[in-house]
Amino acid sequence: MKAQIKEYFNRYVTFNESEIDSFYSKLKTKTFQKKKFLLKEHSVCKYKYFIIKGVVRSFYIDTKGNEKITQFAIDNWWVTNMESFIKETPSTQYLQTIEETTVLYLSKETLEKLYIENPKLERLFRIIAENMLIANLRKNDVFLQMKSKDRYTDFVNKLPNFIQRVPQYMIASYLEITPEYLSELRRHA
Repeated sequence: MKAQIKEYFNRYVTFNESEIDSFYSKLKTKTFQKKKFLLKEHSVCKYKYFIIKGVVRSFYIDTKGNEKITQFAIDNWWVTNMESFIKETPSTQYLQTIEETTVLYLSKETLEKLYIENPKLERLFRIIAENMLIANLRKNDVFLQMKSKDRYTDFVNKLPNFIQRVPQYMIASYLEITPEYLSELRRHA
């Protein structure tokens, strides 16, 4: 797991072995079974999670009682509810595993201490946050500009690993189309 963190970090900022060891020593490990919650609505998100292996979805329940998936996260991705984590306010969303998922995680307090110990970590997490923001903006642009068929094609091309690991009805929710229409698109793909 430490090697996985080192490889991930060094994609963005170069860390030496002792810096990786120091960061890694502060992480905790947990495995969640399929369909378990890392975070529930109205709870404060206390952790950032690095997915070692598994898949997590972020979703909310709309006023009609329907689940609306806003994000997926897979191996080697960080996942949290950023607003709840930073502002320490109740979350409006859920984080739930789709398959058995092993994570490394740390609290905001621990992360803030690590930023002081090693400013490169703050730079790393800024870059990660910027990339997440760009991905969300791209998703919004795609949704505004593309027809459902094109959204599906774009999703398959950019995130092919998700198609095999995420149930079809969840992909449909994320793409804001019906599961039946998604089935039709898959048949003609």
